[in-house]
Amino acid sequence: MKHLVRTPITRGLSVAAVLGLLAVAGCGSVPSPGPDTSGQGGTTKTGTTTGGGGSNTPSSTPEAPEPVSFSTSVADGAKNVKVSSIVSVKAANGTLDSVRVSTTQKSESGSTSKVTVDGALNADKTTWTASEALDPGSTYTIRMSGANSEGTQQSSTATFKTQSLTLDEQTFPTVFPGKGTTVGVGMPVILTFDVPVKDRANVEKHLAVTTSPKQTGTWHWVSSTEVHYRPKTYWQPGTKVSVDGNLNGVSAGNGVYGQKSVATSFTIGRSQITKIDLKRDVAKVYRNGKAVRTIYVSAGKPGWETRSGIKLIMSKETNKRMTNQMIGAAEEYDLNVAYALRITNSGEFLHSAPWNAGYFGRVNSSHGCTGMSTADARWLYETSLIGDPTVTTGTNRGMEKVNGWSDWNISWNDYKAGSAL
Repeated sequence: MKHLVRTPITRGLSVAAVLGLLAVAGCGSVPSPGPDTSGQGGTTKTGTTTGGGGSNTPSSTPEAPEPVSFSTSVADGAKNVKVSSIVSVKAANGTLDSVRVSTTQKSESGSTSKVTVDGALNADKTTWTASEALDPGSTYTIRMSGANSEGTQQSSTATFKTQSLTLDEQTFPTVFPGKGTTVGVGMPVILTFDVPVKDRANVEKHLAVTTSPKQTGTWHWVSSTEVHYRPKTYWQPGTKVSVDGNLNGVSAGNGVYGQKSVATSFTIGRSQITKIDLKRDVAKVYRNGKAVRTIYVSAGKPGWETRSGIKLIMSKETNKRMTNQMIGAAEEYDLNVAYALRITNSGEFLHSAPWNAGYFGRVNSSHGCTGMSTADARWLYETSLIGDPTVTTGTNRGMEKVNGWSDWNISWNDYKAGSAL
């Protein structure tokens, strides 16, 4: 609130000097500010004057503060608003108390629920900004409240409707590993999309990975529908990993937008790495750097050589049926495998193979899988985590880039180059 303050007259001045000062102070009257015609915030300013007809006494009534007013980044009543829009609200002549942006959605079963857009106020509480984009074909309501410098409250609402999108204009993301899981030290974060992403950089800008303890890592685009994240070296055992994909409404290019946001958090377990030497047909399992088991194996025979390289355990299966037709082999077989660990998309497994017992540790005689005794396969099955590395050496056949989770067969510099940022 503004107050007029009189300046005291210094002792010792002459009467003439005092009269002179008074004469100077009385030159003209206090002008009225008049009404505000700017149209900002729909408010006007008013002023008061007194002492017309030559009186020079200023008004003792202070000017009333203007009420707080609000402005929104999306116009009230707007239609076909892009789902990639980030809503913001600003306050003039005061501060914001709260902002709520919400819509009502209907599920496939017909039930309705209210969905609220997350956001936050800036430090001086004059601007609220959403932290996520919008859903298609939805009517949103913005509810704003705030106060001016004297605490006088105001509130306002605005509504708008977003553009409608077909399923072909939306890409549905999924993330792996799942929330709350414990995985091996080689496990990458895997994000997949059901509609191709053209603007990879914009999508990647909305992906975040945090780790405790902190470790250097990067995203790497495997294809237009799949992006992975891994650290520079294997994860440290016990690492906590959190992933946030704030993708709802984010432009993926070509008129396609993210259909939803995704998030997950998981833990890295103990280190367990299986090293398989196919020149000697022996595997050694190392846990936290110490050898804990030696396993004699038999792998792919000539023409069906097992791939050398770093492969990750992708799934754990029991009573797995394996036939020659599954891999296009001429030699007929139809087998039931008690314990199997998948390590490629093309059908390589670490598995129990009692029918090949005579070859373990001696000769490679399979159609590409690495076989072992049932006892060893059961032990490996029970002690393994999804994402545990298997390092195979001793053959001239290498791993293909997209045949399973082959992230660790790529140098760090090449892996970083696969980022869109």
